[in-house]
Amino acid sequence: MSKLKNIPNNLTKWDLSEDSLAPLTDYQKECLLSLEEELFPDSKLKTDGTDDTHRNEETGGSVRVERCQDLLEHYAKLEKKCVDRKDVKYMLYLNELQARRRECHTLCLQIEEALEDFGMLYKQYSEVSDKTTSLYDASEQLDSDQRKLNSTIENITEYVKYFKDIDMMMEKLEAPTLSVNSEMFFNILDKIDTNIDFIQNNPSFKESNTYLIKYKHCQSKAISMIQNYIFNLFSKTTESILNLRDNDDSQDNADAALALFYGRFQTILSKARPVIEQIEAKSYKRQEYDSLLSECHQYYWSQRGLVLGSSVQKSLMSVKEKYNGDHCSLVRNSCALLLHASMDEYKLFYEFFSKPSSGLTAYLEMLCTSLYDTLRPFIIHINHLETLAEICCILRIEMLDEHVQNNFEPLEGFGNICLQLLHDVQERLVFRAHLYLQSDVLNYNPSPGDLAYPEKLKMMEDIAESLREENRQTKLKKISISSNEDNVLEPISRNHIEMDSIYQKTHMGNSPADLHGMWYPTVRRTLVCLSRLYRCVDRSVFQSLSQEAISLCVQSTENAKQEIEKRASILDAELFQIKHLLILREQIAPFQVDFTIKEYSLDFSKVKTAAFGLLEKSSRFFTLSNNALLEFLLEGAPQMKEQLIDSRKYVDHKLKHACQRLIHHATFSLIHPIMVLLDKEKLLAGNPQAPQQHALGSPQDVAAAISEVLRMIKFKCPEIQHLMQLYLSNKETEFILFRPVKNNVCAAFTQLYQILSKYYNSEELQLIACPLPEQVSVMLSSSTLVHGKTAQTTTKKT
Repeated sequence: MSKLKNIPNNLTKWDLSEDSLAPLTDYQKECLLSLEEELFPDSKLKTDGTDDTHRNEETGGSVRVERCQDLLEHYAKLEKKCVDRKDVKYMLYLNELQARRRECHTLCLQIEEALEDFGMLYKQYSEVSDKTTSLYDASEQLDSDQRKLNSTIENITEYVKYFKDIDMMMEKLEAPTLSVNSEMFFNILDKIDTNIDFIQNNPSFKESNTYLIKYKHCQSKAISMIQNYIFNLFSKTTESILNLRDNDDSQDNADAALALFYGRFQTILSKARPVIEQIEAKSYKRQEYDSLLSECHQYYWSQRGLVLGSSVQKSLMSVKEKYNGDHCSLVRNSCALLLHASMDEYKLFYEFFSKPSSGLTAYLEMLCTSLYDTLRPFIIHINHLETLAEICCILRIEMLDEHVQNNFEPLEGFGNICLQLLHDVQERLVFRAHLYLQSDVLNYNPSPGDLAYPEKLKMMEDIAESLREENRQTKLKKISISSNEDNVLEPISRNHIEMDSIYQKTHMGNSPADLHGMWYPTVRRTLVCLSRLYRCVDRSVFQSLSQEAISLCVQSTENAKQEIEKRASILDAELFQIKHLLILREQIAPFQVDFTIKEYSLDFSKVKTAAFGLLEKSSRFFTLSNNALLEFLLEGAPQMKEQLIDSRKYVDHKLKHACQRLIHHATFSLIHPIMVLLDKEKLLAGNPQAPQQHALGSPQDVAAAISEVLRMIKFKCPEIQHLMQLYLSNKETEFILFRPVKNNVCAAFTQLYQILSKYYNSEELQLIACPLPEQVSVMLSSSTLVHGKTAQTTTKKT
């Protein structure tokens, strides 16, 4: 208890300046002073002794703090006063805010009252605005209705015009003073077309069908007026031309006829052309005017046909009389007449009309039909191939290629007629060529002069040699005269003359057989015929005819070869055929065609086998299964076979066989005795039991056979080569033909030399004296040189 009573005393003594229970540092004291200043900013401490008194006064007198509770209460009061002093400004601000809040509340009340007033005004404004808008819309609707009504009135007025114009148009079309070739009439036509288009585009209008019929009637009437106008112009012009032509028979001058036939029609151009232009302009849109234009075309052509038909016939007859017998001139001048007429008619037509018409070609073709009717009777009776070929060239080259191709549109009809004539001429040419090949090639009967080989070749060679000798002598005389004038003596060696003659002989050109006139007539005719046909007929026709012509020509040369073989020699005959086959092969080479053709034939090889099978199966004639008749029909039917025939290969084949025969005959003629000995040896080789000693004969017989062969080589070999040169006159060809002969001779001697040692002893072989193959080859070459020297000597003597 005593301790509790000492607590207040201790509390009063805790901060005594002297002997304090809790002495404070200077820093702590400063903090307390700062705290006091903060708590009591208005109080000032005058002295340190008066602090407690002042404090007591401020606290309301002396406060006795005896308990902790008192201290806490006193502290709470002090704290509250301190807080109150700090919150004064906030309280003042709070009071200010509350005053403003009350003012805002009053203002909000006033705003609400104003909004209520504004709402009332907006409601009243909306009512007035709605009434104004409805009034405006009503006004706009009325204005729109007024414009629609005005537009309807205008449309009705515009539409009614199309219906009211019919009466005016009928009156104008009925007017007697209305001219078809006038601006008013053209305007009426345009208005009729416009009104018809309008009514056709508006079929829902009342009475549109009725008014459409009326306008169609007006259109028909206008078209009838145009048709009558154009037809009258053409018919009157035609009548005037025909009357003048009938009354004046002196219109034979070409210029006068041109002025009459074309000048009269050109005088009506100014009247007809404007109307025709209107028709053509409307024909692209309306069928009625297109039909009218077609009728005008037809009537124009009919009138021109009346004008030109008889005149063209008359002109063709005069040309026919003038060139009677000269078929080529007749064809050329007749075609020229119709060609110029077609050109003039084409130009005159397009002076009247500008729209193309397919009927113009038909009209011009009809006009040119008289040309076909005039020329065809002559063509089908022409037999001469040259004339037919010339007419083909005239029609194809001069007319079709040069004129028709360069002016196809004006001359299309003329070209069609020329093409028909060309086909007729080609048909006639092919027919006559076939007959010509049969009669003058295959069945040609040669005269003795045609088969005079080699006499005619030697004669031509002698003539050529004499001409060359004359030329040589003339040159020598000129050289001698020029030398005497210049006082210069230049000796001319005989060797130079001889070499010149040899050079001329070697390079004299082709053989006389190469001359066109020296060809065998059938070869010449065949080649001439083919050269004519090549330019005149189609390629396929030419290929077929060429195959026939070449085969017939080869057959004719074979026939001639047989006749020459009878009268001259086999060598001449073979060389004759070889030469002409070479000519034929060379001359057909330039033809740019394929000489290969297809031929079809029936193969009856199975028919015979099937017939024998049918006889063996006679028991099965009427059986239902394996019927023999049915098998015969199925297995024995002939088959179609296709075969390719090449004329060039055919000629080459014939030439090859002819060359082989020539080589065989030449070899046989040179070494026939040796070939007999070789054949004996083959027989002995097949019979081993035959005696071997002197099986080929005695040595004397064998030696005689060998000497005979050597003699024939010496004398016949130059003759063979001379004949080759006479017929062929081509070193390369001669070498190709003679080389196998030489090889055959050497091979025969080689074989004989090998055989003789088998049957004869050395002494007998020396007696036989068979030359070696090398010696035979040298002998053959030397015989060729001897032949050349002999020919030179003969030339010098001549």
